[in-house]
Formats: sequence, structure tokens, C-alpha cells
Amino acid sequence: MKRRLFFPVMGLIAAILFVAFNIASQKFLAGARLDFTGNQLYTLSKGTHDTLKDIAEPVDITFVFSRRAAQDYPAVTAYAARVRTLLDAYRDSGGGRVRLTEIDPAPFSEAEDKALAAGISAIGTDGPDPLYFGIIGRNTIDDERVIPFLAPELETTLEYDLTRMIARLDNPEPPRIGILSSLPGLTSPAGEGGFALLADLSKSFDAERLPPDFQSIPESIDVLMLAHPEDLTRRQLWLIDQFALRKGRLLILIDPAARLQAGGYDAGAVRSDLGLLGTAWGLSLSTDAVADAANALEIAVDLGRGRSENQAHPLFIGVPANAMNTTDPVTADLSRTVNFGAPGALIAGPMASGVRWMPLITTGPAPSYIPARDAVRDLKPADVLKLYKTEKGALTLAGRLSGRLRTAFPDGAPPFEPPDDPSLAEALRAEAAAAPAHIALGETEAEIILIADADLMTDDFYIFPEGRTVVADNGAFILNALDALSGGGELSRLRSRAETFRPMTRIEDMRQDAEARYFRQQAELEERLAAAQTRLAELQSRGAGQGGFVGDLEAVLTEAEREELGALREDIVSLRARVRGIERDYRRGIDQLESLLKTLNIWIGPLLVALAGFFVWRRQRRQTRARTRP
Repeated sequence: MKRRLFFPVMGLIAAILFVAFNIASQKFLAGARLDFTGNQLYTLSKGTHDTLKDIAEPVDITFVFSRRAAQDYPAVTAYAARVRTLLDAYRDSGGGRVRLTEIDPAPFSEAEDKALAAGISAIGTDGPDPLYFGIIGRNTIDDERVIPFLAPELETTLEYDLTRMIARLDNPEPPRIGILSSLPGLTSPAGEGGFALLADLSKSFDAERLPPDFQSIPESIDVLMLAHPEDLTRRQLWLIDQFALRKGRLLILIDPAARLQAGGYDAGAVRSDLGLLGTAWGLSLSTDAVADAANALEIAVDLGRGRSENQAHPLFIGVPANAMNTTDPVTADLSRTVNFGAPGALIAGPMASGVRWMPLITTGPAPSYIPARDAVRDLKPADVLKLYKTEKGALTLAGRLSGRLRTAFPDGAPPFEPPDDPSLAEALRAEAAAAPAHIALGETEAEIILIADADLMTDDFYIFPEGRTVVADNGAFILNALDALSGGGELSRLRSRAETFRPMTRIEDMRQDAEARYFRQQAELEERLAAAQTRLAELQSRGAGQGGFVGDLEAVLTEAEREELGALREDIVSLRARVRGIERDYRRGIDQLESLLKTLNIWIGPLLVALAGFFVWRRQRRQTRARTRP
């Protein structure tokens, strides 16, 4: 081949090979991908793969996204790209059982009619067109499930929501959860003043609330959730006992110092425990609340004069994920803290043969008991530390009881005690007559998850009010427990996937440290400045009272007072300068680091390319010189 034709021919061959390689890759590598993200954001979890593998019939997923309306919202556009990539992974891993389509609902189009008919939310924008951003799922018998709006702040539960949707379309009947609670946030209808946890629970389960005077537990209930129940009668305790023996699936939240119910400190409302059931199971709840200095959460503490400061409060405990049980599916995949408020401790005693107790969440190595009557009050951290008496070893805040249980009522069912109202008594007597016959030994292996705190369910403990951002895994922990107890343990592993937003933690730490130092120093200086100005005003008023003017103070004051006056003036000028200096230096370190990062981001790429080009040029030049040497 002639030399002048070599490069054109080789270029043509390379182009043909490149096109052929891409065509072959599309056919043979269609599901292959490499995920280099720090938290494997685009890799499906084992629970999702297992769910997709077990799908009996195809599921149709329609991704609804208004591209034009979203152009002015970069965060939504970026999140939509992640959703699209994740849906592609579902389709590729579904083996043909997950069919994916995407529609862009332009105004007055059939696609918009389809989105609205399915229940996709139309979000108003600054432009003329609304934004549609949701998912429609449908199975072969036209059952439909919808995610009306894919809120970016709920990104951590994206995979869970998608997998749950597919699982529910494959098996439309959700588990039934019976809820017995005295907490208003769990007894009010979802979305009407209730906890956010109640709304999340209603998405995954069919929740049924038991009335306070219940005389039977419906057979249809799969899991019974007791959340700080009111004082239960012996008959009601027997019904719970029999449910534990027959179905054996309970989630129990009890609390020695429920701050939710602490208004006026009614001891009956503040404390809940296991009663006779705990005696039969070999478990008890501590009389006092638990404080943990090692895992203390920072909360705003009132310092007076309208000022507050974040201080570590031992009664508010944030247990990190690495301190939880890593083998149980309920806690193994939690990635953030679970926050507690003045919890109790679960104490295991002698248990029947075959019954096992496994802690799920424990305190640090040196906790302390705090009297419940004090724990429900608004104690400051310093007050808690005065009452702190270190225990020998960690205390259990949550755990799992497993095994075949024996009844707490060996003498049989307690008699029905009718209320005073005759008509109500007749109705409850008929309900009580329908209760199943008494049994003394469990018909199944029980799985009971117990948590020694009721306050952790409230929104304030794990949801940041601005933007409703989830900052702790309290909700995930409760829902994981219900999933595991109802037979959906694999789904529980998907609740706490990390989000794509990864803040500059070093800058955030510097900002928080700077703010703490700034406000502390500013407060100290302002106190000194106020004291100096008060003393100066006092001296000036004394001088004025003796007939002097401001300019003649030195003439009417003693020598010691004149020296004090001069020192005060110098001190005031100095203090004002220091306050201005603190305000000036407040952001200096942060600004310097941000400037450095901007410089690196803007210039490091071009500089590396330029250096690489320089070295290539030098090498080529050396090779050229070597070839031209005689």
C-alpha cells in the first residue's frame, strides 16, 4: 500500500470497527453497566433483584415527565435523569417482566389526559405549562398504582417506592396492620394532623385502628402494633397474649417517660410497659429513662436574653448506624442515626427454653438512668449531667424476641367486664363472645420487636421542617420492622439508600464551628460592652448630678474615677473593634476554602491537559531529534 493511502484507509477501517463494536455492544452488552458512584446509586439492591425474579406476570411502568416545563428547574432535571437511569436498570433486570415507557404530557394532549386520569399531580411553574413528574404502574388485570410526584427530597426512598409498587402490582393485597395506641399522631387519619410515619405506613400497609375498648382482634390482622397503649384491662392483655401465641407478629413501643404525653405530668399517660406479658416473656422495661452522653444529640438550649446555643443533650440520643445490629434485616441496612427522646431500657431476665432475645439498638458503653419524673421536664444538659450516674455497660433500647411462647394467663381467659352503658355493654359482650378459645402454648414461632421509646415516632425527631427533609432513620426503622414482621423483609433493605446529594461536610463543619465561636465570642464581648457602657453612664450621671458637663467630668470626679473613666472609654473602643473583627473574620476561613475549591475546579483540568500536552510535545521533539541525528 502506498504511504499516502495508509492513513485514510486505516482511518476508514477504524471507523467501521467502531460502528461495528457499538452495534455489537447494544446487542450483547445491553444490561451491562459499571457504577462508580460512592454509594452505588445506580445499582439495584438484592431485595429488588429478588422481587423482580419472583414476578409472575408482566408489569407496565410509565414514566411521566414534562421535559420543557422542567428546563427551568435544574434539580428536577438532574433527578429525572437518575430516575430514568434507575428505571432502565429495572427493565434490564426484569427479564422482560418489567416493560418501560416514557411520556411527555404536552398541554391538551392525550398523554396529559392519561397522566391526569391516573392521578399524576400537575405542579404549577413560572411558565404557562404545568410540570408532570411521576410514575404509573399497571399489571395485566389493570390494577394501577401511582407515584403522583417524584419529590427530589424523597430520593432516599426512590428504589423502595419503585420496588414496592412492582411488588404490590404482582400481589395487590397489602399486609394488614392493627394499631393500638393512645398517641394522637397515630390515631388521627393519615394526613389530618397525624405523624408523617402514619402516612408512610398507610402507603405500604392496610392499617386498622383498634378502639380503646376493643374486645377482640380481627382475624385478618397480620401484624399488631402497640404504640404506648393506654391502661389495658386484663381481658385486653389476654387478647394480645393470644394473638402472640397464634400469629406471633407484634411491634411494641413502650416508654417510661413519653414526652409526647407529658403535659401536666399525668403518670398514667406518661408511662407504658409490658405488664403481665413481660413477666411471661422474661422482659421488663426500666422504671427510669436513659441518658447517653456518648451519643447525645445537639439541641438548641435557651441561654436567656433571647439567645440560644446548640448543646449536646444526653437525654436525646442519636444512635449511629455502625452501633446497631448488623445481622438483623431490620437494622442492617440503616445508614443514618435513629434518634430517641428520654427512652427506657429493655431488661432481659430468665426466659423459657427456646425463647431468644437479641438486642437491635443499644446505647454507648457508659449510659445513665435518669428519674422519669425529671426526664419528662425540660431539663438543660447541665441539669442532666448533675443526675448522671454511669451504668456498667450498654443498655438495650430496641430488640427482637423470638421463639415459641407460653401464655401469661395459665388460668384461662379473664372474664368480660361490661361497662356501665347497657347498649355498649351488649355490643362489647357480643364482640367478646367471638374471641377464639384460650390456648396455653404458641402455635407458631413468635417474632416480636420491642422499642423502649414512643417519642421517636414524632416528626420532630427525624424530619427537618424546612423542606420536610428526612435526617434520621426513625421512620425507616419502624417501617422496616413492620415489613420484616409481615413477610416483606427484603423490601426493608431498600428504605435507606443514600441520596445523590453529597454536601461539602468540611465546609459545613467549618461553618458550624465558626458560627459557634462567633456567637459565643460576640455574646461575651457584648456583655462586657454593655457592662462598660452601663458603668460609663453611671459615672456620667454622677458628674451631671454634681453640676458638671460631659466635657468637665474630670473636674468633678475623683482621681480613681477619672482613671476608671479613661479605662472604660478605651475598653469600649477596643471591644467595639473586636466585635467588628469577629464579624469580619466570621467567613474568612470558609471563603478561603471555597475560593481554593473554585480555583481547583476551574483551573486544574486545563492545567493538567496543558501539562500533558507539553510532555507529549517534548517527547515527540526528542524523538524527532534522535531520528535526525547523523
